[in-house]
Amino acid sequence: MNTDRKALWAVRQSALPTVVRPCPDCPGTRHRPSGRIRVNASGKLLDVWLLLSCAACDRTSKAPVHERAHVSSLEPARLVAYETNDPAVVRELAMSASLAAKNGYGLDWAGTWELETRTPLYALDDPTPLRVLVGFELPAPVRVERLLMLGLGVSRTEIRRMIGDGRIQVPPALGTKAHRDFEFTVRGPGPVEAVGHPEPLEAPTDLRTAPSRVGPHDTRLRFPRSAAGA
Repeated sequence: MNTDRKALWAVRQSALPTVVRPCPDCPGTRHRPSGRIRVNASGKLLDVWLLLSCAACDRTSKAPVHERAHVSSLEPARLVAYETNDPAVVRELAMSASLAAKNGYGLDWAGTWELETRTPLYALDDPTPLRVLVGFELPAPVRVERLLMLGLGVSRTEIRRMIGDGRIQVPPALGTKAHRDFEFTVRGPGPVEAVGHPEPLEAPTDLRTAPSRVGPHDTRLRFPRSAAGA
C-alpha cells in the first residue's frame, strides 16, 4: 500500500486531571494537585504524600505515595525530586492511574487535553491512502469517534458513514476510549477536505519528549472542556 501521504495528530496536555474524592471539610468532591509533595522521615523510614487542594474550600489533603518505606528503597534522584517538588514528578503522580486506584479516588480528565493536527494539504478524495498517526502526550482516555470528528471536522453521522463505506480504517472501535498512540487510514473518494501544511510528516517519536508544538503551521483544534474524554 502506498503510504507516502502521512499526517500527525497529537493529543496535547492542557491541564492536570482533577482528583475526585470527598473533602472532609465541605461537600466538595473535586481536588486539584497543589504542585507540592511532602516527605516525612522517621529514622530510615519515609512517608511521601502528593498534596491536593479542594477546589471548593481550598483545604489541603494528602494522597499517600509511599508509606513507611525504607530510605534505601528509593533511588536518590527520586528522593531529591520528591523533596524539591519536581514538576515532572508531580505531573506523573497526578496522572497515575495506579496511585488513584491505590488511594480509592477517581481522575476526571475533562478539560485536560486538546487536539493538534498537522494534516498535509492533500485532498481526501485522492485514491492514495492517507495514514494518520495519533500520538498521546498524556494518558487521557479519549473516545476514538470524538477524535475523528474533531480531526476531520465532520459530523458523527459522516464518520460512521465513512467507516461503513470502508473509507476510514481504524483499529480501535469507535466507541472505545484510546489513551495510547495508534494510527488509522483514510481513503477516497469523498468530499472531506484536509487542512494544514503541505509537507508530509515523518512518523512521530515519543510525544512525551517532543516539543510542545508540532510546528509553526499547526492547526490547533480546541473544544469545550466538557467534550474531553467524551
